[in-house]
Amino acid sequence: MNKFKRRDFIKLMGISTASVATPSILKAATGSNVAPRVVVVGSGFAGSTVAKYLRLWSGNMIDVTVVDPKSSHVSCVMSNLVVNGKLNMSDITFDHSLLSDKYGVKFIKSTVIEIYSGLGGKTVSLADGSTLTCDFVVLAPGIAFDNVTGWDQNIAPHAWIAGPQTELLRDQLIDIKAGETFVMTVPKAPYRCPPGPYERACVVADIMKRKGGGKVVVLDMNSKIIVEEHMFSTAFSGIYGDIVEYIPNVEVDSVNGLTINTSKGSFSADVLNVIPTHKAGKIISQLGYATVAGRWADVDPISYELRNEAGVFVIGDSSGTNQPKSGHMANSQAKVCADSIIRMIANQPIDDLERLSNLTTNSACYSPITYETATWLTAGFFYDQNEKKMKAVKASLGQAEKHSVDHYKDMFSWSQNLFENTFM
Repeated sequence: MNKFKRRDFIKLMGISTASVATPSILKAATGSNVAPRVVVVGSGFAGSTVAKYLRLWSGNMIDVTVVDPKSSHVSCVMSNLVVNGKLNMSDITFDHSLLSDKYGVKFIKSTVIEIYSGLGGKTVSLADGSTLTCDFVVLAPGIAFDNVTGWDQNIAPHAWIAGPQTELLRDQLIDIKAGETFVMTVPKAPYRCPPGPYERACVVADIMKRKGGGKVVVLDMNSKIIVEEHMFSTAFSGIYGDIVEYIPNVEVDSVNGLTINTSKGSFSADVLNVIPTHKAGKIISQLGYATVAGRWADVDPISYELRNEAGVFVIGDSSGTNQPKSGHMANSQAKVCADSIIRMIANQPIDDLERLSNLTTNSACYSPITYETATWLTAGFFYDQNEKKMKAVKASLGQAEKHSVDHYKDMFSWSQNLFENTFM
């Protein structure tokens, strides 16, 4: 597959419409005048998608409220093109009013501090002292970082949660001079956007090359490039062979200003980009929910319901499955979750053979390699009923043979389709 056309993209956007619960099953099941209520925590790719499709697929019969401390979401997808000046922040920023006006999704600008389960459903307590009552809660809190001794993200930004950090890194790279040094870390897998750090290394190396040269040191906490190894290693040794120094198996000890101390020595930078190891958004640990390896929410992938808390679901980067953590995958998981909640409200099974046989998720992404070329990667997953987990469809695992201008152009079509499918 050389290009994603719109019809191809729709096929990669989660469970097929043929298997989706429809408003008709709700009409037969809900005799009460009180609409079923769902509270969604977080408004990124996972949270916005589940909110949108709960409304859309239920025929607006479900009351959906999203709680988020911000009035808009800034996409990590395509944010590296803000770093190199190809896009503006406004190009990747999506106001909540889009879903509110079109689908009737309610938004509350606040933070959730507690969730109580009782006979009457769930009570969600907010930081301002108010509470929300609902039947189901969907958590989509994104990621949190491990602590790094001495690290000041205002000096050495991560820019892995898009927003002010993205702008800070962009501004630092505007000021970096030819011959200076950029040092970055690659977090231990799994982390948000598997090709993302290597993509960033290419983007920054391209900036340095256009400035007249310099050095990009990539400190990888993994034993090797974990995705598209041939593509990125070729870019590092070929296109940017005189700029990029790639060092695997690195353990980060501490940071002191613009110097990072590691198991492979200390590295001083003119611009330091520290991306720590990831874990589930902090609300998961704060509320004491079960985790996988102490990091990710322990969920059942047929619905993304927590294994130890009925009626609470976790989707997107915080969920603990073997699927990649990406915006596209978050969108896909959110649709599985929305479908499951609608079926639960309608007293319909979510584990029947037909549904499980058709339960799939998908992920795709493009990565810029130079200022005007990109590559792509795609993967599909199916539910293995014997092993009770999502497994990769081998035939769906694909990647570009080489970076190209055509792939770069396709990247904008792909991202726009994803943005529309999620936030509009």
